[in-house]
Amino acid sequence: MLKKLVVGLDAEKVEIIWEELQPVEELRFPIGTIPSTVWMMFETFFRKRTPIKAVDPTIFRKWDLIILAGPTWSYHPSGPVLSLFDRDGKKVFSEQTVLPLISCRGYWRMHFWGLRALLKKCGTKYVLSPIVFSHPVAEPWRTIGVFLKLAGKTPEASTGWFRKVYPKYGHSREQGEAALLLGKELGRDLISGRDLTEVHFETPVPSSTE
Repeated sequence: MLKKLVVGLDAEKVEIIWEELQPVEELRFPIGTIPSTVWMMFETFFRKRTPIKAVDPTIFRKWDLIILAGPTWSYHPSGPVLSLFDRDGKKVFSEQTVLPLISCRGYWRMHFWGLRALLKKCGTKYVLSPIVFSHPVAEPWRTIGVFLKLAGKTPEASTGWFRKVYPKYGHSREQGEAALLLGKELGRDLISGRDLTEVHFETPVPSSTE
C-alpha cells in the first residue's frame, strides 16, 4: 500500500525520501508454530519493542509532511516503530506534520490513538487523520486467517468452505489502486500548498471485495 501511495506522490513530482526501519535481528515470518504465534501476540499486546538499526540522519530534517507507515501489531504500533519513538522520536517528529498510514486486520483505532499520544509527547505540530487499509475479508475469518498465516499455514490455499470465506491474505488489488489515487491526491495538495489539516481520508479505505 505504501509503495503504491509513493508512486502516486512521485507522479505529482513530490520530492520523497524513504526510510525503512531495519531490525537489529531479522524478524521471522511466518513465525512457524501455533504456540509461538500465541506468545508473539501476547508480547506485542504489551508493546514489546523490536530494536532497530541507526536511521539515516537525513530524516531529522524539517519536512512538509512525514508519512509514518506500518502495520498494527496486536492493536498497537509495531515493535520497530515503538523503538524509533524511544530512541529518536523527538528528533524525527518535533514540530512536524505527520500523516499515519496503518495496515491492519480491522482494529486500527487503538493503534492510531497510541501513535497520536506518542507523537504529541514528541512535540509534533499536527497529527493528521490517518489513512487506514484493513484486510478486505469479513470477521471472524480475517482474524483466523491472519493467525493461521503467522503460524505458518496457508489458509488462502485451502479447499472447501474456508477458502470461500477467506480467499486471500492481506490487501486487495483494488486497495492498491486506491492507494495510488490517494498518493496523487495528496501530491496535488502538497504542491498546491493546501492546508493539510483540512485533508480527511475515508477510513478505512474501502475495497470492492468487501
